[in-house]
Amino acid sequence: MNRNLDINLLRAFVAVAVAGNMTRAASRLNLTQGAMSQRIGRLEDTLQCSLFDRSRRGLKPTKRGEQLLGLSRRLLALNDEIWREMTEPDIQGEVRLGIPDDLVPTYLPIALDGFSDANPDVEVTLVGGASSELLAALRDGEADVVLVEQPDSQTSGEILCVERLFWVGKRNGVAFQKRPLPLSIVSELCVFRPAVFDALGAKDVSWRSVYENGNLDATMTTVRADMAITASLASFVPDDLEVLGAESGLPELPSFAIALYLRDPDPGPAALELARHLREGVIERGRRA
Repeated sequence: MNRNLDINLLRAFVAVAVAGNMTRAASRLNLTQGAMSQRIGRLEDTLQCSLFDRSRRGLKPTKRGEQLLGLSRRLLALNDEIWREMTEPDIQGEVRLGIPDDLVPTYLPIALDGFSDANPDVEVTLVGGASSELLAALRDGEADVVLVEQPDSQTSGEILCVERLFWVGKRNGVAFQKRPLPLSIVSELCVFRPAVFDALGAKDVSWRSVYENGNLDATMTTVRADMAITASLASFVPDDLEVLGAESGLPELPSFAIALYLRDPDPGPAALELARHLREGVIERGRRA
């Protein structure tokens, strides 16, 4: 006997799992909180299992919910691909993608993987800069899609993933032991600076700036020379450097979101398609990790 899942229920489930909150998820799907709750209830009744653990901190998928989340994302992606392939005309024009330098090696291939082949009539232009500069470019109409790093508690964008910020130093280096602590931070616009300085200030750790100029490669060179330490998201730490854990005596750093923003009010079909490639690429990367 064939049984068919309701795509709308799965879409609601994924929205709640990502948002961790029924109200935020409902807003993203233009539903009332009551309607969203009903959809989750119907899905749980259909599958005869509990999909979320409910607590004061929000909603977290259960073990069965985690299992369903990966499968649902794959099914929704296929559903949406079929719909686009069968109903939408070929996309043409230009799309401007804003992305910080440190995200380029990891996220640019994700964004462009398959996009150019599927959309040969779309020209992709890159816009570089710090996260704050890219958000300004988006507001000023100089970018269509931007990927930025923001504290996960402060972002209003679509969160693709959340990563911890870590101290990074030379393998077997000693820079982290020095006081004042020698720091190499990319520039005054670096989104990590406030979090780094707040953490050091909370523990009364004195510091001094060794290098600031906006060049990521040069920053990492000072770390490799054991002149300084820096801060980096977990997945972007170069293989030849090491994460400095609690044993270093340095204060713990917070988590940051990799967030996606689209130009308002109408980003255009090319921007929407590029955003889809980014979402699916990040999901696939997480699934393989």
